[in-house]
Parts: sequence; C-alpha cells; structure tokens
Amino acid sequence: MSNNIFKGKNDIAWEKLFKKYEILEEINKNNYFKIKSSQIKEFNEPRLMTKFDHKKQLPQLFIDNNLAILPLTRGSYIISEMETYHDFETQKTKIRSVEFPANIQSIDINNITSEATAINIAHIAGMVEDFTGEASRLTVSGRMSSGEFSFNIFNRRIDNFSIDIKKSQIEIDAGFETDTSLLLFEVKNSVSDDFLIRQLYYPYRLWQAKIQKQIRSIYMIYSNGIFTMYEYKFEQIDFYNSTKLIKKQAYKFEEEAINIQDITSIASRTSIIPEPTDVPFPQADNFSRVVNLCEMLFEFKTLSKDYITINYDFDARQTDYYANAAIYLGLIVKSRNQKNGTIYQLSEIGNSLFNKTIRDRNLTFVELILSHKVFKDTFIKHIEESEMPAKEFIVQSMKESKIHNVTAEETFKRRTSTVISWINWILELIS
Repeated sequence: MSNNIFKGKNDIAWEKLFKKYEILEEINKNNYFKIKSSQIKEFNEPRLMTKFDHKKQLPQLFIDNNLAILPLTRGSYIISEMETYHDFETQKTKIRSVEFPANIQSIDINNITSEATAINIAHIAGMVEDFTGEASRLTVSGRMSSGEFSFNIFNRRIDNFSIDIKKSQIEIDAGFETDTSLLLFEVKNSVSDDFLIRQLYYPYRLWQAKIQKQIRSIYMIYSNGIFTMYEYKFEQIDFYNSTKLIKKQAYKFEEEAINIQDITSIASRTSIIPEPTDVPFPQADNFSRVVNLCEMLFEFKTLSKDYITINYDFDARQTDYYANAAIYLGLIVKSRNQKNGTIYQLSEIGNSLFNKTIRDRNLTFVELILSHKVFKDTFIKHIEESEMPAKEFIVQSMKESKIHNVTAEETFKRRTSTVISWINWILELIS
C-alpha cells in the first residue's frame, strides 16, 4: 500500500477484510465481490466503513485497485471496478445577490452551521425558486427505502455491468414539489471536487417510479456565504453514469461590496509578522477549503484528524496540509490525546471570525494572509503590474522571509502555487 504513513482506521480495517475474504482474488475471478454488513462489522462499524461521499475518502486499497462500493440492500454491498463519482464542472458562474426576508429573526445568515439550515435558508430567500423557475413546497425529506430497480454502471472490467437494488436505505436532504416537478436536493456544507452519483441517482429512481411529475436532481453546496446549485439530468434512466449538468448558479446575500480600496488599505496598514517556526509554509492551494475547515470546526468545536479525513473531501495528506495552513494563519490549534490522536479546534482568532458578517470575516482572512511577507509582496507586486508576478519573484520573497524548513530550490518553486492561489482568492473577493 502506498502512503503507509497516512494509513487510517478504515484503511487498516479494510486491509483485514480484503485479506480474510480474499476480496481482490474474488474480484479477479468474478469481476465483483458482494459483502455483508455482518462481515464488515467484524472489524469496524459498517456505517463508518462504507460512507465515502467523495473519491478521496476511499480506503487506499480501493484507490490502488480502482475499486468502489455501492449498497445493494440494507445489509449488503458490492465492490468492483465501478465509476461511482462525478467531478464537479469547474466553469465560473457570476454570483447572484438576493435579499433575506427582514422579518425572519430565528436564523443568523452569518453563521449557517448545518446542511438543513442551509437548504431552509435557500428556500426561504427564494434561491430555490429562482434556480428552478418554479414555486415549491417541502414535501419529502429524511431516510427511506430505495424500492427495487436495476441499472447499468461503467465498470473497467466488464461491459454492460448490471446491478440490482432491493430496498437499500437512502436519505433525501430536501424534496420540494412544484406544479410540474419534484425537486430532490442533496446538500453539503463542505467544499469538494466531486460527488457520489448514488446520492442523486437512488432517490431519482425511487421517485420517478412513484409519481408522474418530472424528477429534478439538484446538488447544493454552502460555504462562506455562497450557495452553489448544480442541476443534473440522467439522460438514460437505467444508466448510473448518464449524468449531465443542466445548469449551475451561485447565490449570496446582499451586503456592502468588497472593493480594491478595501484590500489595498489592509495591505498598507498590516504589519509583517515573523514566519512561524513550528508549522510548515502552506501547501494548500484551495483557500476556500481553509475557510471551510474553520466552518467545520465552528460547528463541531473539536475534530480529530481521522474524522476530517473520513467525513470530508480530504485524504489524510490533505488534512495535514489544510490544517497546517490554518495553523500557519493562527486560525486553529492542534493537540493530541490518547483516544483520538491528533485533534484540531479553532483558536481565539478563529472563533472571533464567526462573530463577524461574511464581508468582515473575509477581510479578516485577507489581513491574516497579508501579515506574511511573501503574500504581501506578491499582492503588492500584482497590484503594481496588473498581473501575477513571476515565480522567481515569489521564491526570492520566500528566501528573504526565511520560511520554515525549506531549502531546496524545487521546494520553493512548488510552494509558489499556494501563494498564487491565495492571492487569486483575495482578488476574487473584489466586486
């Protein structure tokens, strides 16, 4: 197994299962392996061992062998070389501003800490109606049986690979009914690169067999004040991988815009702090995920490294990278205990962010980033020349900053990608 240093509890348990039941040998012989919950439970809770909402969460044995797992019934699963995930489309979309009803007092739109609250707010504020073009009412949600159906799925080992589903458990975050449609929502409050098609496909198959109205499948992500909705269509009802993006739109609540003067004012008044010597220089290119990690910690207060890796779109290495990036900025603190190993929680600075509006929170992130010389130098150079400075300029600033534990030229160059990405995140805040 690769990346042994990052092996988690799920990896270890699945290694034992693969060895005991000769799973790889069975897949090589029969193209698949069916496993029962009772077998999985010999080594760990099936709920924890089979919940892989994103590709990176898969155990290393699955990744190394191009394997995936899907539920067949309430107590059985199939493992094979199936393609079960869909990468989110990366095209940019202009963020549409909406107003939140002034008479609603029981919701704090600056602190949306759950998926249920996020979808409620999206509906109350008219985002759902704007996105779908239809007025709707909440009619279904929660756990239910999938019913019985069959489908084909892309399999690297065999063409026309068919799977039979019989009363598997599914969960619908929200189902809104309109005059013509049933809108089925899967909602996440974590940033990710892909999603598990099953979370849209199984509910789609259940309800298209039960009612005559059109079934519309929508995936919504909420993070840092932005609600992003993706509508997908299954072009072939019995083909799991026939997902096609119909539309994408992002929303936020109206507030005072951030302009270039706000950012340059922060840059001019922010003093440079010494580089930390107890944490690596950041290697976390997606700053939105640093923000999202802080949101998770605000909701749960304390999270272990294993929990973050298992439940969010991070592999173990990325959990280290993004947590260390937040530590670098003074947003979270790390400790260890015997029960959970490495654990994280928000620092005093990190907690204080969630007493601010989204706008002021983002400006605080900017201030924390620009308090480090290499980021401030790169931002100012970009403003002066109206383009991102060359990597050589950023490397020289790193060397002058004496960043922690980096000496090799190639390592300096690799770290420039994080600097460039974070500066682009700052620039994208500007209306």
